Amino acid sequence: MIVDVQSLSKAYGSVQAVHELSFRVSPGHITGFLGPNGSGKSTTMRLMLGLDHGTGTTLYEGKRLVDHRPVTKVVGSHLDAKFFHPKRTARAHLQMMGSEAGVSRVRVDEVLELVGLQGVADKRPGGFSLGMGQRLGLATAILAEPQVLLLDEPANGLDPQSIQWLRDFLTHYAQRGNSVLVSSHLLSEMQLMADHLVVIARGRLIADESMSQFVSRSTKNDVLVRSSDAVRLAAELRAQGLGVAAETPEALAVTGAGTDRIGDIAFAAGITVRELVNRQASLEDAFLELTSESQDFAAGSDPGAMPADGGAR
Repeated sequence: MIVDVQSLSKAYGSVQAVHELSFRVSPGHITGFLGPNGSGKSTTMRLMLGLDHGTGTTLYEGKRLVDHRPVTKVVGSHLDAKFFHPKRTARAHLQMMGSEAGVSRVRVDEVLELVGLQGVADKRPGGFSLGMGQRLGLATAILAEPQVLLLDEPANGLDPQSIQWLRDFLTHYAQRGNSVLVSSHLLSEMQLMADHLVVIARGRLIADESMSQFVSRSTKNDVLVRSSDAVRLAAELRAQGLGVAAETPEALAVTGAGTDRIGDIAFAAGITVRELVNRQASLEDAFLELTSESQDFAAGSDPGAMPADGGAR
């Protein structure tokens, strides 16, 4: 199911949380939803679900969400790890949430087992850890087997094994032709999971492209060249219009060409090359570069520094 987000906007007083935001979530893909703290990701998801009032619209296969029945078979969402009544058992919570779509008790038990909560199904979730709350939230989202999943920071509080399980589950879910939009601050995990990215900052769209296209923007994509004659090699490479920066007396970081061309230039000049390797930037590298000027809540340059009075600010 295609999800079309069209010109969503939301203001809180004089603060524009989301501004004319448009993008598409396509079936068969995991779309990563990224942005600095305060960028408007959670507000956008709430607008997409009709939980907040704003302007613009979100269409699910060409129709507004309120025009679909049952809604929970169209979209499943998990925006809050504590979105449950603390004194209602996990099983009772899922039975209640599944009533709109007529979900059977068998399906409830199936989902509890799938997310690893079958052992605490009859316990009250008020005492659940954050990770267990995340599992119950995911169980609620997938209960009616919706065609669209909207997940806001679903990996918070999960241990490494559970994060890997979540990644594998969402990959399989998308491969079945479903649409998945997931936000996360775990950029290394997002790089493994998502194949498309929507990136916002201060409520505005700054990227809507494949993972590979986004990462290729980083200036940290380069070629490492190591030679005992690095000074002469640097001069030859610069003469060919390439960017060259010395990392050590024998190592150069080269931009503007791949390993084949750099190797050919060195060979033609009679310069011995001891190492020649492509270095690809990480998603974190590309994200930090692209959003460096859009951080509303940025830490100071000295991580060890404290305010003069020793307090937090």
